[in-house]
Amino acid sequence: MLKPILAAVVISVASLSAQAADFIEGKHYTQIADKGSATPNVSEFFSFYCPHCYQMSQKYLPFIKTNLKPDVAFESKHVDFMNSALGTEVMKSLAVMEQLGLEKQLANQMFGAIQGDDDHSQAGHQHQSTINSRDDIKAIFAKAGVDAAKYDEVADSSAVNDTIKLWRKQQNDYRIDSVPTFVVNDKYMINLSEMHNIKELVDLINYLATEKDEKKSGGSVGWVFIALCGLAALTRRRV
Repeated sequence: MLKPILAAVVISVASLSAQAADFIEGKHYTQIADKGSATPNVSEFFSFYCPHCYQMSQKYLPFIKTNLKPDVAFESKHVDFMNSALGTEVMKSLAVMEQLGLEKQLANQMFGAIQGDDDHSQAGHQHQSTINSRDDIKAIFAKAGVDAAKYDEVADSSAVNDTIKLWRKQQNDYRIDSVPTFVVNDKYMINLSEMHNIKELVDLINYLATEKDEKKSGGSVGWVFIALCGLAALTRRRV
């Protein structure tokens, strides 16, 4: 989870954007793949069972999503730490929300059903999950007007099954062993323990998503441009 200053909801927006030079590979982020995605994106790997993920969802994600650069897509992906039939059903619930465009409406209800709606951040918090089967999940979706037959149709569709298959593969490929975890462009994993405030996290996401690799590739192009300019100047002198 983020350092105490962020955990205590001390969001220092006044501390202006960190410069790209302040971000150090191996400290603030780690490269986890050789090749990234074709378009800028950030994925939050999380679990409805994770208290820190609940806090992230309620307190920080709205700020993160609002302050991402316009071309950076945000994706939510549920991990499979349970490796059980119920765990699969809970994963599917998120995929169904995404398919039906109900994630914003129902994600917090799933968190609440599993962790409780009271102050889950307090030490010693205990709540008996009310999600023990697909039928329990259907009851949540019914509040949004999704009947049981429709839920089953979407949950058992190839689209949803392919989605959770991808999430499991990425969880394994990226070696995700804790949540929440942010992966940018399917290539860089952020080290949340090195983030001092939410603004710094957003700055790093935007940098990794839209600037880092562009600058790396643009550097060589820049030198070629300078060299060409030099040759053109020499040519003009000779004419």
